[in-house]
Amino acid sequence: MKLGRYFIAVLIFIELANAQLFPNLGGQRVGTSVAQFLKIGIGARSVALGEAYVALANDAEALYWNPAGISQFRQNDLFFSYNQWFADIKVSYSGLVYHLNPANSIGAFFASLSCDDMRETTELQPFGTGRYFSYGDMLVGLTYARNMTNKFSFGITLKYLQETMAELTMSGFLFDLGTYYKTGWKSIRFAVAVTNFSNEMGPEGSFTYKNLDNTFVTVSKFQKFSPPIAFRIGVAGELYQSKQHKLTTSVQLNHPNDNSENLNFGAEYWFGNIMALRAGYTSNRVDRDISLGGGINIPVGGGGLRIDYSYANYGRLGFVNQYSMHILL
Repeated sequence: MKLGRYFIAVLIFIELANAQLFPNLGGQRVGTSVAQFLKIGIGARSVALGEAYVALANDAEALYWNPAGISQFRQNDLFFSYNQWFADIKVSYSGLVYHLNPANSIGAFFASLSCDDMRETTELQPFGTGRYFSYGDMLVGLTYARNMTNKFSFGITLKYLQETMAELTMSGFLFDLGTYYKTGWKSIRFAVAVTNFSNEMGPEGSFTYKNLDNTFVTVSKFQKFSPPIAFRIGVAGELYQSKQHKLTTSVQLNHPNDNSENLNFGAEYWFGNIMALRAGYTSNRVDRDISLGGGINIPVGGGGLRIDYSYANYGRLGFVNQYSMHILL
């Protein structure tokens, strides 16, 4: 009965969220941030859970979602992820978490976005000038987390971003801050994270083009905008747990600086710590709703190997597949 009432409450909450329980405050800010690459969710497990992950972050995927989460597990974790994004865009991510001792953990990661060269077009040559240009993103970062007590953890990440489009380059440093708190009541934990905090950023360099008057114009000054800063707050806990079965749920509120607030929901079922099934839901987004996925654990010596897959539905844009692998050392 308790389980049934819980799911009914969750469904009612989802419907209220879709009915604009939280008004579309901030929706007018869409398209006002740079470095959109930073908004692409990393990790098949977290994406399958609807990105409701700040309070669940207990593996190397925490490097992206909540730096405090890298201190929430014991084994060292080497992590690889491949995201088959839209329009043949590829996103790759690799990270490592190493535990210095039970209280202190460090991590490092590298991410890149790449695509094939694109054909240059202009008003006078809409079918191409014969030239091609490239676009890409690169992100590297270092993370430190500490268990301040047996219930409270804190983490910080320093990141360096470089974005290149043709002759223009944009770069800058960003910070992530995260906290993780075990309430002590059953398995409930509470987490808060602020990601991509930085000054305004803009491209550097110059490019020359021919206007409709058939004269050449050189542009070298560009407006600066903030990166996609996001404030996330989440709650997670085990709804049911036994030796062979574990069902974990998570709810997360997101407050981005370039969009309206929204809620994420996630559920994960583990059978014997061998196989996992996951589902998630993202509210208040036109082209994003359901996510699904699964994972399998393969014990290897004193460590292990975990392989995850996620499917995310983006409505009219199609769907996105992501594959991840964790090597536990």
